[in-house]
Amino acid sequence: MHHTALALIELGAVFFGLGLLGRLAWKIGVSPIPLYLIGGVAFGKGGIIPLTGIEEFTGIAAEIGVVLLLLLLGLEYSANELVTGLKRSWVAGVVDLVLNATPGVAAALILGWGPIGALAMGGVTYISSSGIVAKVLGDLGRLGNRETPVVLSILVFEDLAMAVYLPVLTALLAGVSFWGGLSTVGIALFAVSVVLIIAIKFGRYVSTLVDSPDPEVFLLRVLGLALLVAGLASQLQVSAAVGAFLLGIAISGSTAENATKLLEPLRDLFAAVFFVVFGLNTDPRDVPPVLGVAVALVIVTTATKMLTGWFAAGQQGIARLGRLRTGAALVARGEFSIVIAGLAVASGAVDSQLAPLATAYVLLMAVFGPVAARVVEPLARKAVALRTRTA
Repeated sequence: MHHTALALIELGAVFFGLGLLGRLAWKIGVSPIPLYLIGGVAFGKGGIIPLTGIEEFTGIAAEIGVVLLLLLLGLEYSANELVTGLKRSWVAGVVDLVLNATPGVAAALILGWGPIGALAMGGVTYISSSGIVAKVLGDLGRLGNRETPVVLSILVFEDLAMAVYLPVLTALLAGVSFWGGLSTVGIALFAVSVVLIIAIKFGRYVSTLVDSPDPEVFLLRVLGLALLVAGLASQLQVSAAVGAFLLGIAISGSTAENATKLLEPLRDLFAAVFFVVFGLNTDPRDVPPVLGVAVALVIVTTATKMLTGWFAAGQQGIARLGRLRTGAALVARGEFSIVIAGLAVASGAVDSQLAPLATAYVLLMAVFGPVAARVVEPLARKAVALRTRTA
């Protein structure tokens, strides 16, 4: 069969299958993310019928999905709200780093992977998936909740931490000295600072730049600028997700509201592709040998993320139920963890078992995270009701 025809058939099957999975998720009342991931695993490497020939499109589409997820998350908040949130939550960000990087570091050292392997695994278990968290908050209608700015602050702190962590890790994996990677870190921090200043001081000009009464022109402007900023951020060793998020907070007022309405269908489409691609790149045959360690890390780091959310929300005076929702929202790991593991294994500087362990861990957390975010509130309410009846 001709390559183009095969690619179109496979893409059509993927999109139609996503529609069926989304419908199933809606009927049973759960987030579609776990079903998208499992569907990707079923038809990826080592799956039932591996899909081939669509990697180039799906790879770019997945990147666009993350950009749109974070762009629309940024549109929900202003630059002043972001800065205020970071000022209030930096202590929680440090607590998050210590609590959630430590299990990965400990696991790598116990397995004998050395300090560089420990640094890589620490990053894998530390950072939540901004893409999955943003999607879950939207699916559950929690973007306007009181605890959501706390979740957002933690995510932004983590993504900014990645702007420092990834250049250092890359330098160490390449055999460069620690100090040799500091110049790259300096460039990353400078880029983040510049974008923040633009968002705070000149946000109204950014809104004017993308705004248009014509929906087609408006869509082209805002989507084009989002991809441009994300690409430049990535080139400067800053997360593309951070770039898209900062652009989102720079757009304000009615422009932000109109952009949200216009981009939501595109976000849902490309985000679905992102989660499927993650599953497609997971070979189920690599999972069983490392499943025990992965499950242990899932249990420990679910608890540490719940503690992180409880502490961070408690600092803002949020009640118990909101604290539980905060912790559960942060549980999922995803895109960054896979990037970190990929960099580490490709360098040849760490044990090859790191990749399947990270993959198994992230797949479990990516499936469990959305489920935990959904069920934590009903379970908490049932526990309160049970205590009330027995008192």
